Amino acid sequence: MGVTCVSQWPVPDVKSAQQAVEMLQRRLEATGATKAGSFCVDCETYMSGQSITPSKTAHVMHNTEHPLTCFAIMDSGTCLVADSNFDQLMTKLKGFYTPRKGAKIEVKGPRYEYVDFIVKIGTVTTGGSSRGILVEVEYTPCVVPNDCWSLLTEFMGTFMGDNKPPIPQVLTNKQDGIYTPTDTILQYLEHFNNYRKSTGNK
Repeated sequence: MGVTCVSQWPVPDVKSAQQAVEMLQRRLEATGATKAGSFCVDCETYMSGQSITPSKTAHVMHNTEHPLTCFAIMDSGTCLVADSNFDQLMTKLKGFYTPRKGAKIEVKGPRYEYVDFIVKIGTVTTGGSSRGILVEVEYTPCVVPNDCWSLLTEFMGTFMGDNKPPIPQVLTNKQDGIYTPTDTILQYLEHFNNYRKSTGNK
């Protein structure tokens, strides 16, 4: 697991999300990247019941890069890392937490490898509708963001052009710290919440 950046790719007005994904894939393949399977990151949001005041929210997330792990992010920003059976625990807590209707969101698409980089280009969907495109780029040999950020963004520029993102909010206070899988999940959650806000489903 190396330093990773998750960013939103704007869908041009004249293209569908699928067409924009295909365009990005062609650009990436032109750099010499090869397809290496697919990926999926999903998020189910749970709301606390009336017995808990004030009300609380828990986002339960999965990432195919970590198939045996489940991530639960609370309102406070605390991230619990558990095994994949955590979902079963949430179903047993029905009296305390229930899934919010229409709040399940996921991103999935192809996964590419190019030398020391892993790139994932995914379509974000919720309720069966496409909401946008997310691009994840990981530089595998490095775990300290400050040590490789310029290299990471330089590579992103080879297929993303001027749409290179700034350093993610999650990493602003730990640029010299050790990057963890939780940092990737928090980036996805931030983007998922932005998509929900734009569709009025907070």
